[in-house]
Amino acid sequence: MTVLGLNLPSWLLDVSGALCVLVSLLYLFGKRAAYWHWSNASLLPYFLLFLSGGQWMLAGLQVTYLIFGLHGLYLWHLEARRDRGEVRFNEPVWYGVTWVASLAVFGYTVAVTDFSAAWNWVQFASVSLALVANFATTRKWAWSWPVWVVVNAVSAVYYWHSAYWALFALQFVLAGLSVYGWGVWRREERARLAPAPVQG
Repeated sequence: MTVLGLNLPSWLLDVSGALCVLVSLLYLFGKRAAYWHWSNASLLPYFLLFLSGGQWMLAGLQVTYLIFGLHGLYLWHLEARRDRGEVRFNEPVWYGVTWVASLAVFGYTVAVTDFSAAWNWVQFASVSLALVANFATTRKWAWSWPVWVVVNAVSAVYYWHSAYWALFALQFVLAGLSVYGWGVWRREERARLAPAPVQG
């Protein structure tokens, strides 16, 4: 793909996006804000990769990820301040606006996709599940991780078909990290919900 006069091969876009995603996940386990920065950094190479391949739903998903990324970054900041008793904010509005914007992007990309090509149904399944998982991740819900594992499985099949080898290999790494992340977040949830010890 040619960008600003530079010829960017598909493998370079594939690999650079995968590296950014791997770094982002290391920060996600600790629920650190740097997760959003690295995750957002992966979006440009992936957007260009899918755009060059005419994979409109996956390209649109990168735009949706950017919406979630900017929203999630600021939302985590607001939630931290809320938990310290510093601010209050209208949570339903914050969550709802992002979801509506993401569904609008998704709807547009579905409308311009040719579903007579059978593989586009696999792309549709992958993107639909990723939207659900990403929304749950912004809310720090532990069940987002098993959904990500399903996304990885479906995506691996699609990326194999598309010959995006770094993305294909990345799905196995992500699935393993998702299982680990699920365990970490579930332990944190159980600890948070456990009754406080009785003071003697």
